Amino acid sequence: MSETSTDYEHILYETKGRIALITLNRPDKLNAWTPTMEVEFMDALERASGDQGIGAIVVTGAGRGFCAGADIGGWNERMPSTGSAPPPVPSSPMLSREGSPEVPITLARSKPVIAAINGPAIGIGLTMPLACDIRIASDKAKFSARFVKVGISPECGSTRYLPQVAGLGNALFLALTGRIVDSDEALARGLVDRVVPHDTLMDEAFALAEEIANNPTNAVWAAKQLIHKNAVEPDMRRVVDQEGFSIRETRRMPDHAEAVRAFMEKREPRFNQ
Repeated sequence: MSETSTDYEHILYETKGRIALITLNRPDKLNAWTPTMEVEFMDALERASGDQGIGAIVVTGAGRGFCAGADIGGWNERMPSTGSAPPPVPSSPMLSREGSPEVPITLARSKPVIAAINGPAIGIGLTMPLACDIRIASDKAKFSARFVKVGISPECGSTRYLPQVAGLGNALFLALTGRIVDSDEALARGLVDRVVPHDTLMDEAFALAEEIANNPTNAVWAAKQLIHKNAVEPDMRRVVDQEGFSIRETRRMPDHAEAVRAFMEKREPRFNQ
């Protein structure tokens, strides 16, 4: 069953079975990021995560780009002239608090998110996917942590995720040079998990999303939350205590009982019923 929402201006939201598809939808601007897109993107993530029928989320871009970074067309209007106070800043998460502070937080607590990177992924177009759980790139994709090229520092949680995902050396190389790299170099540097032919990108992303979505939703979500919490937890006692609490909770879930019954009956389990 497939459903498409008309509730948004700068994104598209569709559900296909147990998968939610969020498409950044400003193709004439290579899906450049705006305050409106940010608010809608986070709303769509919360919407999918609150839907019991959804097990995984895929994020991609419309047209030939994934996301060309922040739409800086309006930035000049916010630049103060010499000796003058800066103009009022619009009320939005991206502009009123600088950067996109809520995006990585929302992604960290959402159901599993696969970024299907179909074209240029620049600035926040790179840093937002770093906060996703899995990144699959088209062989036509290009990447850049471009912030230094416009005289600003990295954002969207990337000073944590970039070294976690790509390693400290690669994080520094990408952040300090602002260089644009192709999909093969992105794979070599650990920015993405897989590179696939452009025409198969969405099929590959949906196949992986279905594999995840068909597992028990509560157990998958618990695994994601534990990894996010424990990846930076220095106290091993706290790590194992959090794991112990979570496994006790998931053992009480119907899908665990179904897995045990299916094993005893020598059949495939029927999860998420």
